[in-house]
Amino acid sequence: MATIHQATLTPTKLELLTAWLPGRHWYPGEYVKDLQRVAACRFDDPAGAVGVEMILVRAEDGPLVHVPLTYRGAPLEGADLHLIGTTEHSVLGTRWVYDAVADPVYLSTLTAAIRTGGEQAEEFVETADGPQRRDPQMRVRGSGIARKSAPVGPPVRLEEGDPAVVVTEEVRLDVRRVLSAEPAAGPLFLTGTWEGNEKPTVLAELY
Repeated sequence: MATIHQATLTPTKLELLTAWLPGRHWYPGEYVKDLQRVAACRFDDPAGAVGVEMILVRAEDGPLVHVPLTYRGAPLEGADLHLIGTTEHSVLGTRWVYDAVADPVYLSTLTAAIRTGGEQAEEFVETADGPQRRDPQMRVRGSGIARKSAPVGPPVRLEEGDPAVVVTEEVRLDVRRVLSAEPAAGPLFLTGTWEGNEKPTVLAELY
């Protein structure tokens, strides 16, 4: 379950991404204008400490870009190069926002979803009347059938590109950035659907 606070962020996620995306060599453009959020969903951190969100964004008429993010209450050791920025959350205070491909919490939750045929977390918004359930903008599903999945460690190798190739001691994950209809190369992968795109689109692959 993902708990979401009714809060303001300064700067917003889209403002952080507008500044960050042009510096990525895999991003198809030299600048970002009028960045829009197309869809998103969350994974649940079993420890309840890290926010994990997969966001799809598009600038003007450009391609659809997949950016998984993690939100932390303190810096992630060894991940300075993957820090997108910090934001002030009106409820939680300062949040460190990371490109999630470098965050072991995201890597573990993604691996578990792929291996077990898992889905996105249920979302509940904190309100004055208590938590209220809301439908996610994007639904994801893993292709595996395993009954459980062990956590994975931090990256031992990370190739920034499209896809981002992340190698840990336990697994290799390919996280797609600019989305297309290209099918998965192997049997284990994560797909997503959202309004206007009901055909499952591959977001990540597990090897």
